[in-house]
Amino acid sequence: MTATTAPKPNGSGKHEVKILMLHGYTQSGALFRAKTRALEKTLVKLLNPISLLPVFLYATGPNRLSPEDIPGYQPPEEPQAEDYQPDTWAWFRKDEATGNYRLFDEGMATVGQAIREAEGIDAVCGFSQGGAMAALVAAALEPERTLPEGKEGDWARGLREANSGKALKFVISYSGFWATPDSLQFCYEPKIKTPSLHFLGSLDTVVDESRSRALTDRCQDPLVLVHPGGHHVPVSKQWAAPLAGFIKEHSQDNEPKAEL
Repeated sequence: MTATTAPKPNGSGKHEVKILMLHGYTQSGALFRAKTRALEKTLVKLLNPISLLPVFLYATGPNRLSPEDIPGYQPPEEPQAEDYQPDTWAWFRKDEATGNYRLFDEGMATVGQAIREAEGIDAVCGFSQGGAMAALVAAALEPERTLPEGKEGDWARGLREANSGKALKFVISYSGFWATPDSLQFCYEPKIKTPSLHFLGSLDTVVDESRSRALTDRCQDPLVLVHPGGHHVPVSKQWAAPLAGFIKEHSQDNEPKAEL
């Protein structure tokens, strides 16, 4: 599934900041965009006076979910068409027996394709499973991070090639979490140094706070904000304002490049 770009406001002479948006489990790029559209508009207004133009790029995970894969799914009383498929997707599937992530490489390949289609990105933002992915993408693109040889590191090398070796300016996570498979721990050791902003919901019952804190603990100097809501992206100006300030602070062109 390819990335879709939000319409660009008139921004002649403005500095574009391309942000790849990664949806949560059971969502799609289109649904994530619908849920964050108000946030987009507020950010554009807040950053306009300093000539920054955020450009939001929405990708959809490659792994389609069946209705039975969706938490809390209840079969409808009326039978559905045999070929019915909900617009629900994932970046990877957790194997409950082993704890490993199935189809993870396919998810990262889709991220790489979205980066190539955008001709490179400046930052990544994700929600829930997308938040976990966002942190992994940021870590993989850090030029000083040593990647595993062979298949375990191929996905990260693919991302570096897609982004022309450039590190990200920043990463944003909403209800993200630490990815626990052993094969991914190189992304957290050493800690992720890409500037990171983490939003946690104090009433989130889907991603427990301890899981999100396990991610922030593996980031260097993370900025952590706790909103009084559940498992969602807060879009009010109260929560958009610190996000705009974070983007402003880190949207500078001074990033090193990774070896390809």
